[in-house]
Amino acid sequence: DPRYTGKVLDILKRKKVHATFFVVGTRAKKHPDLVRRIHREGHAIGNHSYSHPDFSRLPLDKMQEQIRRTEAGIRELVVFRPRIIRPPYGEILTGQLEWAKSAGYTVVNWDVDSSDWRQLTSADVFRNVTKSVRPGSVVLMHAGGGEGQSLMGTVRALPGIIDWLRERGYEPVTLPELLGVPEKRG
Repeated sequence: DPRYTGKVLDILKRKKVHATFFVVGTRAKKHPDLVRRIHREGHAIGNHSYSHPDFSRLPLDKMQEQIRRTEAGIRELVVFRPRIIRPPYGEILTGQLEWAKSAGYTVVNWDVDSSDWRQLTSADVFRNVTKSVRPGSVVLMHAGGGEGQSLMGTVRALPGIIDWLRERGYEPVTLPELLGVPEKRG
């Protein structure tokens, strides 16, 4: 999202933090320079579907198409296929999960939801993260939003969240680092 992703990347660079960005295929196609920048600056890239549908409402073949289409687009931009998938809305069916595992993917959800997609204030985003985080937490935040959606609460909260985590002995890392899995698939 050209409105927010660059701002988030600037903060991460200033704070010397690498994060994981789950890329939506349609957004990657519209903004290839942002995907390349994410990769160039050392962040991990994951697959977040092509058009952000609820996987639990799709048959397996349509879910697979969502993953494969996004994977092909990302591969064109950064010359690798992401191993990690985050299903939109955190929804995935057992058969889809089994297929993903058998195809060499790692499916990741979160245990701390900033709820930033609700266009919250920075204070609310900060509170939602800091009240629930614990060692090994996966924190859900967004660097891209829907049309007309403001993620300025995220942008404003992020530096303070990083500082708060470090003051308490946490160090933000990418999901491949946290989980001990490769970023790249086959």
